[in-house]
Amino acid sequence: MSKTLDNLAAAFAGESQANRKYLAFAKKAEEDGYLAIAKLFKAAAAAETIHAHNHFKTMGGVQGTKENLEAAIAGENYEVVTMYPTMIEVAEAEQEKKALATFKWAFEVEKVHEALYRYALEHMDPNTPVVDYYVCPICGYTHAGKFEGRCPVCNAPAEKFFKVE
Repeated sequence: MSKTLDNLAAAFAGESQANRKYLAFAKKAEEDGYLAIAKLFKAAAAAETIHAHNHFKTMGGVQGTKENLEAAIAGENYEVVTMYPTMIEVAEAEQEKKALATFKWAFEVEKVHEALYRYALEHMDPNTPVVDYYVCPICGYTHAGKFEGRCPVCNAPAEKFFKVE
């Protein structure tokens, strides 16, 4: 890999993390009543997303939809098979209960994401009706169609789920 490609990958990772961090900061600022600061964080997060997308596209990371689905499946599978099991094991050994909970939640949800992507890949058709997705705000569990009952991962009630726009 060339140094420039290494730099693009590092910049993509950094900008992606900045986006997520600034959105978390915006949520906290809103909770604390600082709406102007929350809006600033959201604006900066949007800019970081543009930077990340530009870097990722330049790296050749965006392909056709079929290839993008295959890449998403591979990424989710890596998280389920390799990444999270190791992280769970370490958190258990170190008795880090909060980290363990977030790792376990992510582990379970990544399985769902992989299945959703596999289904989409197997049923690729531009005429497929668009379905609404609902996401648990606690653990990230993702459900195709209106969700009812309690989250199968963290037990949150369905009324807490938000619809993805």
